[in-house]
Amino acid sequence: MNEPTLILIKPDGLVKSLTGNVLTRLSETKLEIVAAKMVKVSDALAREHYESLKDKPFFGELIKYLKGELHNRCKVMAMVYYGEGAIAKVREIAGVTNPEEANSVSIRGQYGRITTKGVYENVIHASSNLQDAQREIKLWFRPDEIIVDLYPTKKVSKNTDEKVWA
Repeated sequence: MNEPTLILIKPDGLVKSLTGNVLTRLSETKLEIVAAKMVKVSDALAREHYESLKDKPFFGELIKYLKGELHNRCKVMAMVYYGEGAIAKVREIAGVTNPEEANSVSIRGQYGRITTKGVYENVIHASSNLQDAQREIKLWFRPDEIIVDLYPTKKVSKNTDEKVWA
């Protein structure tokens, strides 16, 4: 079954110039990139992304990590990959969350580390399941930023200020 998954190259991956390495490894999946952008991560976005971990003692450090405050690189590369078995394929290449337990040939096994404060600097985020993928993709992307129709949409009229090119 074709499915989408959210992938984030986190600030530690960007500051270590691992974007090309990560994209090369992800190309092994033979999946299609249907959305990609650089995102300056707000506090609200980071908190909503990691909402399921809000009661953990490391939550504050995790938010600082995703916002780029620990690496002076306040951005992530967000992507949606799409295709047959996308979630499992990406998670296999990414490796388990804990870099010390990840297979040494996985992205996290090769490039990740655990900080002295216990934060997993694991270079990449990959959705865990279909429900998480849908929630995360809708957090990080608007429907018009994705080149395929993943989820139902509706048209709404807004009377808001918007930044446009001069």
